[in-house]
Amino acid sequence: MADLFKGYKGNALELLKKYKIRVWSDAVVSTTRGEFAGIVLPRAENDDDLHIVLKMVTGYNVGILVDTITNMKEEGYKEANYKIPEKEFPYSAEKPNVKLFGTGGTIASRLDYRTGAVIPAFSPGELYGAVPELADICNMTTEKLFAVFSENMGPQEYITLAKCIGKEIENGIDGIVVGHGTDTMHHTAAALSFMVQDSPVPIVMVGSQRSSDRPSSDAALNLIHATKAAAESDIAEVMVCMFGPTSDEYGLLHSGCRVRKMHSSYRSTFRTIGDTPIATINKDSITHIKDNFKHRRKDRDVKILPYFEEKVAIVYYYPNMQPDIIDSLIENGYKGIVIAGTGLGHVNKEIYPAIERATAKGIAIYMTVQTLWGYVHMFVYDTGRDLMAMGIIPADNMLPEVAYIKLGWALGQADDLDKVKEIMLTPISDEITEREPYNGYLVFQGGIPEMEAYLKRIHK
Repeated sequence: MADLFKGYKGNALELLKKYKIRVWSDAVVSTTRGEFAGIVLPRAENDDDLHIVLKMVTGYNVGILVDTITNMKEEGYKEANYKIPEKEFPYSAEKPNVKLFGTGGTIASRLDYRTGAVIPAFSPGELYGAVPELADICNMTTEKLFAVFSENMGPQEYITLAKCIGKEIENGIDGIVVGHGTDTMHHTAAALSFMVQDSPVPIVMVGSQRSSDRPSSDAALNLIHATKAAAESDIAEVMVCMFGPTSDEYGLLHSGCRVRKMHSSYRSTFRTIGDTPIATINKDSITHIKDNFKHRRKDRDVKILPYFEEKVAIVYYYPNMQPDIIDSLIENGYKGIVIAGTGLGHVNKEIYPAIERATAKGIAIYMTVQTLWGYVHMFVYDTGRDLMAMGIIPADNMLPEVAYIKLGWALGQADDLDKVKEIMLTPISDEITEREPYNGYLVFQGGIPEMEAYLKRIHK
């Protein structure tokens, strides 16, 4: 009997019993704010007892305050099954072979009605069950390496993923897709760029900003684009493939070391920083934006360098930062620090003594800029010169997160600070570039006349 009102208690439970409404039934709910129709969902176990939750025909969920409900009517009942069945991928000798590694994240997730949270529950095989168009592009094999949100990805996962990718390349795969949560996808993209070098095939990371149960989900289209890039592209680099504009016009292929998540919820969240994307992609074509990329090869040669020192930190400088921030890293045995400094690479004088203590202990410290675009230029002002004299090394135009990943990777394979510096300042995958193109820095500002005219003319 309890399953008929699963998750409900208190006022909400009393109301469901009053109108004889079961969980999973199709119901019409009349309220003081209008009428709502949809499936009555189980309540999240940690939520209050003042709302009833419906999944409407739009695919969105709505919570209705019980005090506003004037009537409820059950119009049907069929317990929903939100699990997508796995399907064996069809094989065709004419199509390229792609390996999909699943790590978790929203592209491989579904709604958990026990907690109301999105959980990493779909296996890669289930993804094909949801996106059968993938069979038109390639032969796909899948392997679920992890089932974690991206905030739980770290060095051990990077190393495991790099080794698995290396084995697939050696076995003759034509392309790799990695399903990953978007929040730290750019960290993993940087890690793979350093750990998997000179790949003869594309390695394409993909995720989604909106889960598969939402009508505005970008999961399917992103996965189709990423699979096409892995199967057909001649760009043999680590890339991130996500929406270009927030509509579904096309996707972008971003270099793994120059990409960053820039919006918490927009589907067009990923941007190339300090450069242009490598290419645009849609269901029918791949159009190059850049021509200076590593090309696909027929050999199976690849360098797997799975190293990482975990005692590395990134510190975002802020006014009035106190020296104990740096001292705590020293005391806890950290071997490397990346600072995201102000302007051209600056911090306040109050932390100078702590920096001197850190470098005296042999801690490698690298400076990046929190502006994201642009280069560290520590020789321009006295502050920068003083910091370099203390041993801080400018990291050119490496993004702070990329510098963090590269420093962990460098310290994982070398203790000598001169060798670490050589590794850090030798470009591997466009993490350092000689210059930023004139159109590598574009921030469209709403409200200004020329931007508003463009939006009205091009994107209405």
